Amino acid sequence: MPALVLLGAQWGDEGKGKATDLLGGSVDYVVRYQGGNNAGHTVVVGDQKYALHLLPSGILSPGCTPVIGNGVVVDPAVLLSELSGLNERGVDTSKLLLSGNAHLITPYHTTVDKVTERFLGKRKIGTTGRGIGPTYADKINRVGIRVQDLYDESILEQKVEAALDFKNQILAKLYNRRAIDAAKIVDELLGYAEQIKPYVADTTLILNNAIDEGKVVLFEGGQGTLLDVDHGTYPFVTSSNPTAGGACTGAGVGPTKINRVIGILKAYTTRVGAGPFPTELFDKDGEALRTIGGERGVTTGRDRRCGWFDAVIARYATRVNGLTDFFLTKLDVLTGWEQIPVCVAYEIDGKRVEELPYSQSDFHHAKPIYEMLPGWTEDISKAKTFSELPKNAQAYVKALEEMSGAPISAIGVGPGRDETIEINSFLS
Repeated sequence: MPALVLLGAQWGDEGKGKATDLLGGSVDYVVRYQGGNNAGHTVVVGDQKYALHLLPSGILSPGCTPVIGNGVVVDPAVLLSELSGLNERGVDTSKLLLSGNAHLITPYHTTVDKVTERFLGKRKIGTTGRGIGPTYADKINRVGIRVQDLYDESILEQKVEAALDFKNQILAKLYNRRAIDAAKIVDELLGYAEQIKPYVADTTLILNNAIDEGKVVLFEGGQGTLLDVDHGTYPFVTSSNPTAGGACTGAGVGPTKINRVIGILKAYTTRVGAGPFPTELFDKDGEALRTIGGERGVTTGRDRRCGWFDAVIARYATRVNGLTDFFLTKLDVLTGWEQIPVCVAYEIDGKRVEELPYSQSDFHHAKPIYEMLPGWTEDISKAKTFSELPKNAQAYVKALEEMSGAPISAIGVGPGRDETIEINSFLS
């Protein structure tokens, strides 16, 4: 049975939660391998809507074991709050596994995140202010706090004091903020220790054993390809690797064990936060996409920037992730347009460019070159097979598939769990 990676093929918010949840009934483990509570998934089950920020979407599927891998940064207060909210709604969260090697977001990380963004002013990155970047920075600088540190008070005290020696100098002398008391931070973190202890495990060992035993393991990326710190629109990116390679390092599973890599594509394009966006719309079409598509960030609450489908980005995602399949979401949102523009290439300094430019400056100046495809007016939300879609909707899907470089194996025609057309099984 396969081990699969499922990730966003644009700037995030493509509908990964729905795709993960769709597979959840056939999957034994769903693993978050990067990011933190700066990512949001909306999953609709029946008439119930769930907004998940840190927990893997598979937590809503009975029989599936949700896992937070070592590559995730975890705010323990957010984790416990999210678990409590699901428990109150009757969701069983007892199977959750949390890597002891995952790094913890502390109050000083969120403080540093917020004051840094304010200090940058017009040059700000557009972070969520949840401490994600500073936590990853501490991880790389080897002054991070890991989940396992909660169970050795002496080590925890040493690590917090070491981290704050430098941070308090910055907060006081650069940002004119009050120094943070290390003892208070230690006490707060220790207060979470017993509450999360039942979930803590050696997840790398568990996942490798599961794959060796023929179990189905799904690795779920938190953000999109273009937000990857190495392969995204740097510096307007997240602080980790949502791309397929991040699943291996963020979960401790070797690349030879991955069978399929599924990219989630929205039938148009959105992004949250600052940074270049060639197909962004500032007219009534952009507002219509935002309104019809309900384009507001699950975690941030910010309106998403909206634009037409960008095939250049899709091809890039296929290349850097080694995508084997696409899941196309929100096709229903495009119902009603007489013609639908699709970006097939860019114009940069008067030249046609068909691949994503490696130069940040070139990408900032890229202008979309559009091809017009005929639209449709029929309601497609009840379609169960590809042949039940209007001819123009079928042609639109086929065109996107050809431009993007990998087969479209499933199509979302509505927000509900059952509003999906499956063309090829991801688990075959």
